Amino acid sequence: MSAKRGIRLLQPAIAGAGRLASHPNSASNALHTLRPLSTPCRRPRISVRTPSASNALRFASSQADEPAKTPLYDLHAAHGAKFVPFGGYAMPVQYGDLSVGESHHWTREKASLFDVSHMVQHHFSGPGADAFLSLITPSSLSTLKPHHSTLSTLLHRETGGIVDDTVITRLDATHFYVVTNAGCRAKDLEYLQTELAAWKEAGNPDVKWDVLEGQGLVALQGPAAADVLASVIADPEKVKLDELYFGQSKYASIRIANWNTSPEVLISRGGYTGEDGFEISIPGSSTVAVTEKLLSAAPDAVRLAGLGARDSLRLEAGMCLYGHDLDDSTTPVEAALAWVVGKDRRAEGGFHGSSVILSQLKPKKDGGNGVTRRRIGLVVDGAPAREGASIVDAEDNVIGTVTSGCPSPTLKKNIAMAYIKDGSHKSGTEVAVLIRGKRRKAVVTKMPFVPSKYYRGP
Repeated sequence: MSAKRGIRLLQPAIAGAGRLASHPNSASNALHTLRPLSTPCRRPRISVRTPSASNALRFASSQADEPAKTPLYDLHAAHGAKFVPFGGYAMPVQYGDLSVGESHHWTREKASLFDVSHMVQHHFSGPGADAFLSLITPSSLSTLKPHHSTLSTLLHRETGGIVDDTVITRLDATHFYVVTNAGCRAKDLEYLQTELAAWKEAGNPDVKWDVLEGQGLVALQGPAAADVLASVIADPEKVKLDELYFGQSKYASIRIANWNTSPEVLISRGGYTGEDGFEISIPGSSTVAVTEKLLSAAPDAVRLAGLGARDSLRLEAGMCLYGHDLDDSTTPVEAALAWVVGKDRRAEGGFHGSSVILSQLKPKKDGGNGVTRRRIGLVVDGAPAREGASIVDAEDNVIGTVTSGCPSPTLKKNIAMAYIKDGSHKSGTEVAVLIRGKRRKAVVTKMPFVPSKYYRGP
């Protein structure tokens, strides 16, 4: 696939950077990443600068003029990266050694290394951290164990609309690690600052919030990922990857050049591709050294990959992209993400938008409101369906809209994600998509389109 084609493929993804999946997972699972500690942390925190929220907001505002650079920008340039603006950063869309399609297949067959340092990493700590995060999300955080993560959503107070999708990791009893999307940086920081101010004004227990600016984050994804990472862990007896399951995490040091070791990094099993893999949060000053070590550990197995492959991989995996498949007006129930609402939260409520969301969980026949639209997958005949394409029924009534779409390199079919009228959402339903004024046959299909290969526990 040419560079031009690869950039066209990415266009539906430029404004967002989300990663919510289409299929249910328990609260102890994280589809993206993340990493708790096994005991109340006596271990030092990651040694990076943690600017105040106001500094982070100023940083977000400054990005409007010129894209920022991740710690790996120069490394990308040295590997022939083609850059695009994404989430306020200059990010690689692909590299000189592989086309977007080839990079996609390489990830499915071997391992790819993605720079995701543009994502926003946070720490929330203190006696009120658990309750605060439980207020602004629908997750069952009270039962989340150390070293476990959950995919979740930040919610608007009244409507239950999704401010952003996020991954929350409990590090210890009063300490959480949270990752939010680059494309929502300014909005999320303002939202969190407002919510924390209201929390404090109400006299609630203290919450400390740190934004980990300058922190590196890379994703090693693919069937060879575990072997590659295991080969560079400084103390493999301490961190046994065969005992680290999807949605769990550990701290470890990495063997880098000249027999040195890195400061501790946070290794989380999960990712945004549907493959087995890891996301590694790295102190900024060590990000280049750790990345270079991962690349050199198995040159025949690991290649750098950019946003072009990341977008087609995530769509095959049925994962949402915020700003396209999710937005402020969409609730978790409409987005087929009702599974992020914990069982205890369904009984007790008490989170932002709970009255709306809990009513949507009940169909009208049971006294609830249900929903009028649902997120679904489509397989489309002929030309690929792009964002904004209308979905019509046999009588040409518009019943939905495509939010993401591309040719699937794995399936050799055109796939798409969309919202469709409730009642037309069942798998196997035949509809049509209007593409350049022509009807194209499409079939509602379960997601993920390509089976996931997460490394799950017994």
